Amino acid sequence: MSREPMPDPFADQPDWAPRPPRSIVPTPAAGVEDLRGRRLVVGFPGAGWRGDLRADDRIVQGSRTYVPAIPEQEWYRAESEQIEVFAPLVPIDRVWVETLGAPGKAGSHRDVVSRLVSLDFPATRVAVPAVDVDALSGRRVVQVVDGVERRDLRAVTEVHTNADGDICVRLATELEWYRWAWSGQAPKTVEVPVHLLWIE
Repeated sequence: MSREPMPDPFADQPDWAPRPPRSIVPTPAAGVEDLRGRRLVVGFPGAGWRGDLRADDRIVQGSRTYVPAIPEQEWYRAESEQIEVFAPLVPIDRVWVETLGAPGKAGSHRDVVSRLVSLDFPATRVAVPAVDVDALSGRRVVQVVDGVERRDLRAVTEVHTNADGDICVRLATELEWYRWAWSGQAPKTVEVPVHLLWIE
């Protein structure tokens, strides 16, 4: 029987902290079958990228394929109120779909050199623990409870102490968050302990 200690699989992870959620990996839209409602990143290699967009079904005109790219607020409004909204058509070769990759290490305390990316395609987005982020209001949040990821959430407040002395953030679903913008109706929110939250 060996007397060497067994390696601790949780040595780099505090016992109270959940594992990080999966990273967001941009995938060329041409390789994704069903685009409707998917999160998009559009742009030009070497120039830059824009997110917070949702797709409608692809459109073929002549020999070119386009993806209607709808700003998220308009997409949620169209879905909620069953109305038509304007959607610019973006050539499919300039569109990437946000897909979920493998769980990664938290992306908080990385140096600038390790954060360098190629400008040929949108970068993978590694989740950052909410406790490591200065400004939370309005940011996309992932709640992780017992290994289950809850996405499509927005932080409505900054970190605060609740009546029980817990350190929390108030969250709303993205639909509630965007409805607040187009209707003025305050969102329904829920208070969540900050150690269960990650910024996408």
